[in-house]
Amino acid sequence: MATSINAEIVHIQDSVGAIEKGKFADLIAVSGDPLKDITEMQRVKFVMKGGEVVRNDLRLAESAARAVAR
Repeated sequence: MATSINAEIVHIQDSVGAIEKGKFADLIAVSGDPLKDITEMQRVKFVMKGGEVVRNDLRLAESAARAVAR
């Protein structure tokens, strides 16, 4: 429902419908292509719910890499 066209239809395009600063978002990120390998969905790296980050393994990996490099 929260695509840009649908957001315009129901007049909520100011708060949803695109990945932009200040808009609500529910999204996940994985390393690979889940269309080619559905098991990627078992290895979620990032979760945003309602515009708030609830999981960010990407940041943890960056911090660990910096610690090892020191």
